[in-house]
Amino acid sequence: MIDRSAPRGVLPAAEPRGVQTVPAALPVQPRTGRLLVLATVFVCAACGLVYELELLALGSYLIGDSVTQASVVLSVMVFAMGVGSLLAKRLRTRPAFGFAVIEAGLALLGGFSAMALYASFAWLGESRPALVAFSFAIGVLIGAEIPLLMVLIQRIRRQDAGGAVADLFAADYVGALVGGLAFPFLLLPVLGQLTGAMLTGTVNAVVGGGLVLWLFRRDLSRRCRWLLLAVNAAVLAGLACATLLADDFERVARTAVYGGEVRVAVQTGVQELVLTGPSTGSPRSLDLYLDGRLRVSGYDEYRYHEALVHPAMTGPHARVLVLGGGDGLAAREVLRYPDVAAVTVVDLDPGVVRLARTDPMLSALNGRAYEDPRLAVVSQDAFRWLRGPAARDRFDVIVSDLPDPGITPSTKLYSQEFYGLAARALTPGGRIAVHAGPLTTRPRTYWTVESTLRAAGLRTTPYSTGGRLSGFAAGPDRALGTSDAPPQDWGFVLAARDRAPELRVDRDTPALRAVSTRGLREAARDAARTRLSGLPPSTLPHPRYS
Repeated sequence: MIDRSAPRGVLPAAEPRGVQTVPAALPVQPRTGRLLVLATVFVCAACGLVYELELLALGSYLIGDSVTQASVVLSVMVFAMGVGSLLAKRLRTRPAFGFAVIEAGLALLGGFSAMALYASFAWLGESRPALVAFSFAIGVLIGAEIPLLMVLIQRIRRQDAGGAVADLFAADYVGALVGGLAFPFLLLPVLGQLTGAMLTGTVNAVVGGGLVLWLFRRDLSRRCRWLLLAVNAAVLAGLACATLLADDFERVARTAVYGGEVRVAVQTGVQELVLTGPSTGSPRSLDLYLDGRLRVSGYDEYRYHEALVHPAMTGPHARVLVLGGGDGLAAREVLRYPDVAAVTVVDLDPGVVRLARTDPMLSALNGRAYEDPRLAVVSQDAFRWLRGPAARDRFDVIVSDLPDPGITPSTKLYSQEFYGLAARALTPGGRIAVHAGPLTTRPRTYWTVESTLRAAGLRTTPYSTGGRLSGFAAGPDRALGTSDAPPQDWGFVLAARDRAPELRVDRDTPALRAVSTRGLREAARDAARTRLSGLPPSTLPHPRYS
């Protein structure tokens, strides 16, 4: 029999077996109650997406390879949402109480997820298990929200199932949009990972608990009301205490990660910068970390930068372009040549450049390169800059001082398209020097870089500073083969458009500590013995690095 009280043309929603939808006794009109439920859906969806993005971002920062971390988080979370939807069927007889418990759990897990991941990275040295566990747990709770909200909104005012689902999903998707925009443009730059996650958890607890404890309070027994009040108060108190202690936690965790001499720690809009070492003394005791990865070691950075820069400076070098290298160390080597007329440094993160200018130890290490009037700085993505009109001015030398190609954000800067743009910016006879990652430990990545340069129409000469390359001169206080620490394995490729460039150092080159013509040629011969032939080039549509 058809219910004649239903609106014309609309069949009553089917009730789930074993669940009887009883109209709720609300303190407001049904229309207002329905709007409050949809507003709660909006807020909870925004919070849920913030948790998801926070796991993605922190996983990429701590582990690297953002494509892999995104795939893990998204796939695990979507699977867990399906599990949560099935588990929510057991809570449909007490939807208000179940929803309040789920939101308290979400606030607790989501609010503390960033702190837990960072703690796992700092003290255990591994955050992947924690990343997967939080992705699954948060996904289960998010997946349980909609089925329970469906029951609650039907208790306010009966409507057909399709209309109810459409209303809930519309509020859910719009809330996800707001959360997705708030994370990168508001929460992350203003509050940071830890405080931003805890503030999101606070909002989640207040809105979810408030809806049930006020709008659906008559559905709860006295005992359940007090229990929910106690649980939400405990969650909010925990988040408040953690927020107050967040700065102290970060300092202790950084000490566990970087040692006891963390002097500068700042989150820019691009990455986290950490500078360790004393504020006075020799700059060789300085270490610079970018997103938890050691980028500069003052102890032996000269080996890397001399090997990268000076082979490319044999020949005309009046105009030099440095891609990356915001620390000023590659520019330091270039500016040692008095006949260099202009140096342009293109680095994405102005925070690195600012630190290299102002920190007394780092500026001493880079020879105060940024005070040289010949040097100009551009804060822009290197790929975009090479495509723009400014790159039409040709350069005699291009130095590509970029992170390893295995780090996903850098992959496009090791593509055939990128090297094609770089080759276009070279003068006839110009040379490009590329940091290509470690040769002995990641030979496939290294030789893919070399293959990609050749695919862009460049002739290449590969060489490295690691492994058996005893031809590289020892530093004044650390001889190769006598130090307990193994030599660093840095791989490079020197390339030109017309012919494969010769590896040598000009006779009038300023005094060098780590490279010589003989050492470079021995390095090239040793590198050639490890060649992997037939590797396809890396392109934007088909990146080959892992």
